[in-house]
Amino acid sequence: MKKQDALVRLQDDKYYILASSSYADDRVCVLNYEDSFGVFDRWGDFKQMGSGVQGIYHQGTRFISEMEIELNHFRPLLLSSSIKNENEILSVDLTNPDMDDGAVVIAKGSIHIARTKFLQNGSLHELIILTNYGAENYDLELAVSFHGDFKDIFEVRGMARKTRGKLADPIIEGDNVVKLCYQGLDDIRRETHLQFDPAPAELKSNIAIYRMNLEPKQSYSIHCTAVFQQKSYAFSFEPYTKAFDKLTSALEKSKETLPEIYTDNEQFNNWLNRSANDLRSLLVQSPQGLYPYAGVPWYNTAFGRDGIITAFETLWIAPEIAKGVLNFLAHRQARKLNAFQDAEPGKILHEMRDGEMAETGEVPFKLYYGSIDSTPLFVMLAGHYLKRTNDLATIKGIWQNIVDALAWIENYGDIDGDGFVEYQRKAESGLANQGWKDSHDSISYENGDLATFPIALCEVQGYVFDAKIQAAYIAERLDDEALAAKLRNEAEQLKQHFNEVFWDEELGSYILALDGKKNPCRILSSNAGHSLFTGIATPDRAIKTGLRLMSDEMFTGWGIRTLSYKASRFNPMSYHNGSVWPHDTALIAHGFSRYGLVREAMRLMQGLFDASLFIELQRLPELFCGFPFRKGEAPTAYPVACSPQAWSVASVFLMLQSCLQITIDGDEKKFILNNPVLPDYINEIKISRLKFQGEEFLLDIVKYDNDLGIHLTKKPAGWQLVTIK
Repeated sequence: MKKQDALVRLQDDKYYILASSSYADDRVCVLNYEDSFGVFDRWGDFKQMGSGVQGIYHQGTRFISEMEIELNHFRPLLLSSSIKNENEILSVDLTNPDMDDGAVVIAKGSIHIARTKFLQNGSLHELIILTNYGAENYDLELAVSFHGDFKDIFEVRGMARKTRGKLADPIIEGDNVVKLCYQGLDDIRRETHLQFDPAPAELKSNIAIYRMNLEPKQSYSIHCTAVFQQKSYAFSFEPYTKAFDKLTSALEKSKETLPEIYTDNEQFNNWLNRSANDLRSLLVQSPQGLYPYAGVPWYNTAFGRDGIITAFETLWIAPEIAKGVLNFLAHRQARKLNAFQDAEPGKILHEMRDGEMAETGEVPFKLYYGSIDSTPLFVMLAGHYLKRTNDLATIKGIWQNIVDALAWIENYGDIDGDGFVEYQRKAESGLANQGWKDSHDSISYENGDLATFPIALCEVQGYVFDAKIQAAYIAERLDDEALAAKLRNEAEQLKQHFNEVFWDEELGSYILALDGKKNPCRILSSNAGHSLFTGIATPDRAIKTGLRLMSDEMFTGWGIRTLSYKASRFNPMSYHNGSVWPHDTALIAHGFSRYGLVREAMRLMQGLFDASLFIELQRLPELFCGFPFRKGEAPTAYPVACSPQAWSVASVFLMLQSCLQITIDGDEKKFILNNPVLPDYINEIKISRLKFQGEEFLLDIVKYDNDLGIHLTKKPAGWQLVTIK
């Protein structure tokens, strides 16, 4: 591609994440806690190499961009580093290299340096312990250098700015505190307060220097604290032990969110536990309840679509997440037209951002509504939540929001009145493509040309279909039979119309989309699998689509590609045109089980499980490349994939539900297993602390030679177990 053509492509996709260097160039460690997250190298430092993403971020701004330690002017040698199982602590073990200062030689491996780092919301704590394991006394100098560039996260992602605010000179306060300051163009003063305890021998604007003489087996401890402020307010530095006690207490409380799931396969348990810990780390307690932030580093904030799908993936085990998501999004539903925000009355949020560029309007994402699917997905989730929990009070509280969302579908979603919901951005600053595949080149024709707007996506029609079905169920529960009948009739009409227009017999699948002139995008894509997830597919076409998706064109062995390898725009290393997204595969697997393709659903779960075994920490990332399965090798990493990513780590729970075919009916008080199946590598599953209104289920499923034994040993009063085989 010519340089000019490449520049045009990047300008068309304003929010493309530049990748001047892959994360894989040097493995990084990630910690996250609510609105704060850190991207560290394996030494526990921040160094601006390659893509320059390392640092501590808070509310959309990088408050510390560089922080590095040296021992006697040498960088220590790395022994090991790891994120603890519950995602709370980065633990690093270092030692000295051979050090010769001309007078004394300290042999490598004489000094051990232990670094323990953890985050709270708005602060970083680090404990550094130096221990002399040599046979002699040593004079040591430990230097901690630091810098804060206060870049907006969109700057770090690669967006150029014409100007930015003023970075002030660091201020030294007393003998152990340095204040880094930045006055933004948004008139907000952002500050990083660094405290060193005990006070260093020297403290300068960008370095703290400790000098010590350590006898054999003697240790020396240093506690570094960083506090991040958007606006000045009174605060005090917390001692390390007090902050750590708060962290562990919060972790214990968070364990109540998810039940315990145990199998007889240790590796599968590791995947389950890592996924649960990652999901808990992304859950934020908002004023409206729990909300899963989308992912670290680029999406550590609330996204409507991501939050809803994560809530759906975990609905059977953790309905409190869905409750928080529904209330959070209802509270931020659009009320008026605003082209810059892509907002229309009744529309559900796409994303919200803090940070200087959002505050100044350089990007539209402070509150942004450029998503075609968040609104029907919101209504879908509400109905499924009511079915799972029988929590009519919550649904009554957001009923007007549901009605307004349905009105948006009718009044604004169908732009040209053809019965399908389409999108076209309202302002040049907004996202061009507004489905879940929102990169600029993700929707194309068979010949590879990009589709013209407005665009009606295959999966969105399915979301609208199920939104009407779920809204009808809610209306029925609220004794509005007339509205329920109207919505069901509309849903059936949409299903019939969809199957007339979107089905392509030659393709053997539903098409990707219709363009503005109703020309089809005749491409085999994973979007078609969502028609099974929502139930808009007819049974025979669901089977045909499922088998097409399981062909070599689409199924890599790890998961379902976003696009067929025969498509003109196929690229296994692209973001949306041939890569594998775990959440996408999980939704398709759930659709498979809905239409009786349970064995195929289990094959997809095995693919993602196999992939997890090769991926660091067994943490499924946002996506990975769509190259074919290679025995004994890991799936190829996507260079700037977020990890952890909420809807990726939650995929295992939906996969498990799909294989066991569990339905929990809170109204009729039935725990239903419809022809459950266990994969070959699992012989027993125990599920405990699965809650309904404060009471618990305890379920044990055991594989025998020719049958499954299902034992519901504990259940809420009045409930019954229904097993269909």
